[in-house]
Amino acid sequence: MGTISSTLLDERIEDRGQTAQEPPVDSRLGWVDQLRGLAMIVMALDHVRDFIHRGAMSALPTDLATTTPLLFATRWITHFCAPTFALTAGIGAFLWWRRGRSRSQLSWFLVSRGLWLMVLELVVMRLAYYFSWSLQSPILLLVLWALGLSMIVLALLVWLPRPWLAPLAIAVLLLHPVLDAIPADGFGAGAGLWTVIHDVAVFQVLGATVVSPYPIVPWAAIMLLGFSLGPMIEEGRMPARWLAGLGLVALGVFGVLRLINQYGDPAPWSPQSSAVYSVMSFLNVTKYPASPDFVLLTLGLIFLLAAFLGQTPSRPTGLRAPLEVLGRVPLFYYLLHFFLAHLIATGLALATYGWRAWTFIFTPYPSLGGPREAFPTDFGYGLPAVYAVWVVVVAICYPACHWYAQVKARRRAWWLSYL
Repeated sequence: MGTISSTLLDERIEDRGQTAQEPPVDSRLGWVDQLRGLAMIVMALDHVRDFIHRGAMSALPTDLATTTPLLFATRWITHFCAPTFALTAGIGAFLWWRRGRSRSQLSWFLVSRGLWLMVLELVVMRLAYYFSWSLQSPILLLVLWALGLSMIVLALLVWLPRPWLAPLAIAVLLLHPVLDAIPADGFGAGAGLWTVIHDVAVFQVLGATVVSPYPIVPWAAIMLLGFSLGPMIEEGRMPARWLAGLGLVALGVFGVLRLINQYGDPAPWSPQSSAVYSVMSFLNVTKYPASPDFVLLTLGLIFLLAAFLGQTPSRPTGLRAPLEVLGRVPLFYYLLHFFLAHLIATGLALATYGWRAWTFIFTPYPSLGGPREAFPTDFGYGLPAVYAVWVVVVAICYPACHWYAQVKARRRAWWLSYL
């Protein structure tokens, strides 16, 4: 599943509600909100697929043995979303700090927002996933959890000398697989904690099953990388050609590692029965946990998108305007679209199966860890339905997000910074 952020910190890059003492941020930074807004729209496609698609109930969309090119692309295109949220969260943290705050204030800001996101994952998102808080359903530690924990780690790392930050982030992103040599079993009772830090984890806590597919190491490093880029972005020393250059370098390193096929991803690619499937194999990088190839590929595309969006410093027009609106209220959108997708899926199940739907609609969907045998064998819908519901979800969310963005621009209530 894919997922949110930067101004999960809540401070949007272009804060319409700044105090009189704070100078307005250069309008050229609207590309950060636009980039995040684009990621949020694409992210909704993957979450709708989790609730709607028939194939999501029984197989992975990236399994080359069962997928189709369109299904593979539907999932693959959403890979860039979570790295976008982590990267822009780091950028947003730096820009918030540079508005006259101390390093201590920055650390507390990151810790408090991080803890809040983790609470939302455990309480509000659990209701969005299952429409219940039953401990019989798996406890999913997904995007909000990973971003929240990354913010807490960043709260410690910001005390390091600034020149260390970018090299440290790059080193961790490229070299973290060497930690695979350290087995979780060697930590005894702390094995679960080690897997949360470095590996995909499924473990038991007080009789409940906990699933943690987002180990903190790569995601905190992506956020740190965004923070380390903050000075150049703030001072306007990172024009579009620099962003494009970073993107091309990342994609170039990805290409080299993928062709060597010995390091960078735990799943090597291999020639397939057709050219299309061979390309799919080459691009089929590992997200859980995020491999160096996954990070290089997604960050490379993100920097190229940022270069395109950052070319024009003027006020957004056309499609850029709604992207920027959504990018200013990412957490509000994230919560809203999940509940909406689940509600629509429930309505479709009632319309399709009638009274029989009441026997399973409050059971966790198989795509979210629920029992497949509790659902009809034909449960779910084809990709055309997925795309139609996705359009409906985004269309409903946009006016609500536009209203909320205006509320945040007019008011300075403290609680608004938490949603």
